[in-house]
Amino acid sequence: MRNLSLLQRFKCVDLSFPGSPQCFTIRSETGTVLVASELAITEFDPRTKEVHKEVSLTAEDYLPEDGSGVVVAIQDLPDQESVCVATGSGDVILYNLSTSQLECVGSVESGLTGMTWSPDQELVTLTTGQETIIMMTKDFEPITEVAINQDDFGEDKFITVGWGKKETQFHGSEGKQAAQRKAPALPWDDRKPRITWRGDGQFFAVSAVCPQTGARKVRIWNRECVLQATSEVVNGLEQPLCWKPSGSLIASTQRHPNKHSVVFMEKNGLLHGDFTLPFGKEQVKVKELLWNSDSTVLAVWMEDLKPGENDHPNTYIQLWTVGNYHWYLKQSVHFGSEPLRAPACVCWDPEKPLRLHLLTRGWASYTYNWGWSTERSHGTDCHDNANVAVIDGDKILVTTFRQCVIPPPMCAFELQLPVPVNLVTFRSQAQRTNELAALTADGHIYVYGQGESRNLKRDSNIIISIQIGTTVYLLHVAYILMQMFSHRVTMDQEEPLTLRLLLWLNDNLFLAVAHGRYLTRLLKLTPSDSQDLKDTLEISVLVTKSWLVCSLECLFSQVASNISSFVVYDDFLLLTTHSHMCHCLNLSTLSIKGLQSALSSDANQNDETVRKVERGSRIVSVVPQDTRLILQMPRGNLETIHHQALVLAQLRKWLDSLRFKDAFECMRKLRINLNLVYDHNPTVFLANIEMFLKQIDSINYINLFLTELKEEDTTTTMYPCPSRSASSSASGKGGKKVDIICDALRSTMETLDPQKYCLCILTSHVRKTTPELEIALQKVHELRVNPPSGSSSVSAEEALKYLLFLVNVNELYEHSLGTYDFDLVLMVAEKSQKDPKEYLPFLNMLKTLEPSYQRYTIDKHLKRYRKALHHLSKCGEEHFTELLNLVKDQRLYSDALELCSSNSEQYKTLSVAYAEHLVEQQQAEQAGLLLWRCGENARALQAFVSCTSWRNALAVATHIPLPPEQLTLLARDLAEKLLEARRHTQAALCLEQYAKDCEEAISALIQGAAWEEALRLIYLYNRQDIIETDLKSALLDAHSNQASFLESQKALFIRHKNRLTVVRELKAKARLELFDEDGPDCADAELYSEASSVMTGSHLGSKYSRSNSGVSSRSSKNRRKAEGKKHSLKEGSPFEDIALLNALTQIIIIEVHSLLKALVLFQFDGAASSLQRDYGELLQLMETALPEIWTDNLQQGQTPLTGPNSTSNSIMASFQQQRPAVPQHGEYFQ
Repeated sequence: MRNLSLLQRFKCVDLSFPGSPQCFTIRSETGTVLVASELAITEFDPRTKEVHKEVSLTAEDYLPEDGSGVVVAIQDLPDQESVCVATGSGDVILYNLSTSQLECVGSVESGLTGMTWSPDQELVTLTTGQETIIMMTKDFEPITEVAINQDDFGEDKFITVGWGKKETQFHGSEGKQAAQRKAPALPWDDRKPRITWRGDGQFFAVSAVCPQTGARKVRIWNRECVLQATSEVVNGLEQPLCWKPSGSLIASTQRHPNKHSVVFMEKNGLLHGDFTLPFGKEQVKVKELLWNSDSTVLAVWMEDLKPGENDHPNTYIQLWTVGNYHWYLKQSVHFGSEPLRAPACVCWDPEKPLRLHLLTRGWASYTYNWGWSTERSHGTDCHDNANVAVIDGDKILVTTFRQCVIPPPMCAFELQLPVPVNLVTFRSQAQRTNELAALTADGHIYVYGQGESRNLKRDSNIIISIQIGTTVYLLHVAYILMQMFSHRVTMDQEEPLTLRLLLWLNDNLFLAVAHGRYLTRLLKLTPSDSQDLKDTLEISVLVTKSWLVCSLECLFSQVASNISSFVVYDDFLLLTTHSHMCHCLNLSTLSIKGLQSALSSDANQNDETVRKVERGSRIVSVVPQDTRLILQMPRGNLETIHHQALVLAQLRKWLDSLRFKDAFECMRKLRINLNLVYDHNPTVFLANIEMFLKQIDSINYINLFLTELKEEDTTTTMYPCPSRSASSSASGKGGKKVDIICDALRSTMETLDPQKYCLCILTSHVRKTTPELEIALQKVHELRVNPPSGSSSVSAEEALKYLLFLVNVNELYEHSLGTYDFDLVLMVAEKSQKDPKEYLPFLNMLKTLEPSYQRYTIDKHLKRYRKALHHLSKCGEEHFTELLNLVKDQRLYSDALELCSSNSEQYKTLSVAYAEHLVEQQQAEQAGLLLWRCGENARALQAFVSCTSWRNALAVATHIPLPPEQLTLLARDLAEKLLEARRHTQAALCLEQYAKDCEEAISALIQGAAWEEALRLIYLYNRQDIIETDLKSALLDAHSNQASFLESQKALFIRHKNRLTVVRELKAKARLELFDEDGPDCADAELYSEASSVMTGSHLGSKYSRSNSGVSSRSSKNRRKAEGKKHSLKEGSPFEDIALLNALTQIIIIEVHSLLKALVLFQFDGAASSLQRDYGELLQLMETALPEIWTDNLQQGQTPLTGPNSTSNSIMASFQQQRPAVPQHGEYFQ
């Protein structure tokens, strides 16, 4: 649904070149034009009129000086830096552009009628006056010469399968004579052969007049000049011939008895499609057909057969495009009947597909730059119908996408004009953007509006019938535009395409860009005061090209090059890319860098700004105040999509304006999660629940909303808004979101009409995070007991049936049983698939039980054991045994203790049972406390002793009380257990205070290196003899052990430090080797650091090459195994440096302060001095080695996160993160 719009026009007039132009070619490298006349070859720039080169063809007698010579073809040869010219006299001339020399490279005595080069310029074909084809190489070496007219069909001759000859078949109403009648070539045919090459250079076609019949035939030849096929007899076939560059069709023209058509042939010579030219059967003759380089536009160059007012024919050039198998006339250029303004040469640019070059007989050069555009209405309110206008000759096809999506070439309605249309624009005035104006080829502006008409009222509705096949569709259109008035635009010079851009501002004001003789001007068009409104528009010059270019040139810069279409709607820029993506970007927050980043990066899963579209899709229009985006596929059909960004933006607008119904219906239709209604603005929603219910006004819709609720905040997960802060989506109230909504809706519905919203109220109970099924069932039971009387009320049967739809029937049966209401249970059971034999005996049994025991039985059946315990506790002491068993089975000890009096026998029994359970759970101390509390002192003492709770055990023993002998034995037993647990000080306390054995207490303290406490007891009990017998020897042994330990730690530290240095040197060497192999620009070089585990064993000469690359993260066992490898100190392992660092940090130095004081006290000065010296040396060694171990790289950053779960981005991020400062020295070794 695109039109061709003129973007630029370059004009050079009054060119003073010798002779008259006969043919020309375009130099793609420089953009200059090479023109051949009967006298010379001239190269000039069509923009600046500058003449680059000019060489005479008469000076060396290539052409006669009297001007009677003919140049049949000219071709630029960029590879040879030359121009090839063929003359009618038979000379092939090569003009070297570098040396400006002419050279005749060949001559044909019979003369030449045409010359065509292959697209790759490797071959050249010449047609001679003897009706032959000469094929030569690019070096002009002859390959072959064959006759044009041959009797043979060619190598692709059709196979006859016995169905008879063509002459014997049915030929319509004209009879068999029509097949036998051979129409000769038309009188105005120049009878010269035409040659055209296919775009890939593998075939070429020749159209020539057959000498036997006098009619034209088209023959297809291959690259070796071997005939492939001959066209069927086509009566009225004319001279134009052009092969579509894409290779599918060959275009020519045919004159029928009642029409004039452009026809297409296949490679086998058979006709394949056509379209009719908008002229009478004897009105025009087609001079040439020209395909542009990308096969999208076909130019038809025509001339009137009958002379005009000044005895000269009118000349036309029409540009045709095809879409959905329909040919559209997009531009019609009328040159009038002035002979000097008639085109002499026309061609498309070889590099720019939509650039057309034209040279008139009066030496005026025109260059037209066309561009694709979609003419759509510009309104942004709901009054705009999203109109799109498509130009098709003298018709404008209008489609109103707000009401309907009609695939082209069909449309909602057509506007018929008297002459072809070149330009369409819609009105820019608000509320009237559906009106349009059309600029025709004869310079008139036709205005179509919605005003009063003789036949239609302003607001009348129109129904159009469209027949597709055998089906008739009725289309309801709001209105059809009617012609209001027309204006004639008068310009200074009568030239085609003077106006190239048109903007309709208001009633009678237009802006246009016009091409003058020397300047490009911005014009204001208004009705003339001196003439009638329908006659002319007065022109006022607003600005000229020089000022316009200076002011706007700096504003243009290329942002992206992969855009296939775009449109600006509201606050959005919508565009499609050649990578088949549709982006919807918010202009309020968009920058150039942001746009480039959005187009270059991949989309996230929940990115609402981008979505995939079908290959080659282009944007046609956006329906204002709606969510529809219309796309056109390459084949021409239309598709409507709802881009998520547009949908969400429109939903947010509706929700902000409290249009809940519009938002809800859109979300339901497009399957947008309904949680967005609340998540968009929780506070506003909760404050307008009544409005929400009244607007929705549908029980089914409200139930749908409730059933789709979930705790997830969709504004941060599924539909994040780029311009929305994180705090703005927080809930307005504390608590769970689903519960808040259900409670708020239920409260409002119960206030408005509880009978009408009965099912919704049930849904609100069921959908809570903890379903309130009992309450819902109770409401159903109330409906059964007290049936409502209203017409819109719901019966109990309907409510229960709906409840069974929401909840599993078995689950609902269990909950109904939990209400202890047997009527309700029976009501639910009847709706279930249960057999009455399953539940009736059970219910009958329950009815015979005492109420508390009945509820206990029900709760136990439903596995609600705490409730069952509560009800069983009310059944009396005769059921205590059953209660005790229930407590033991379900471990409800705490609940049971709360239900019993602390002075009762049941409480004591439960406490003992609880204590036994705690002992089994290895919680003997808690069991002892519980037993002590309930008076079971002996069993409490046993529990405390078993867990070595010595203080509680001795307290209970004293409380019992135990005899002194048993207390002493208990204290010694506890001390023995404490010594085994290396709790020497506590063991000494038991021995001293309860066993009354000071010697054993002192021995325990000496054994635990509690030197000061041992000395206190020695002098307290006057046992100085122990100093000589035990204490001094123990001090010397402790000194010896400490010295040995320090020595071993020192050796271990030195060994690990030295090995770390060696490992780092090996890895540095491996990095250098990697640089040498991959070059200094290796992208992975910066990933290797001092403590990096990326360097595998293959670079270190290890047998553990890539040992970590296969570690899977699928199981915890593999993860533990991989973690263990990182701390392996085995030489050559890939993580040896990390393991060494870890081992160095784990070197421990014990505290020796109390030992040193004891050694000095007893005058062991030498031992104390040596121990202190060894300790200081080790500390000094560690402090000195700190900079060597913890290098600057490690102090600035941690070890990069590597392994099977890492990516290059995560590793780089780990390097770039800032790390905390290095800990103090003592923290590593304490």
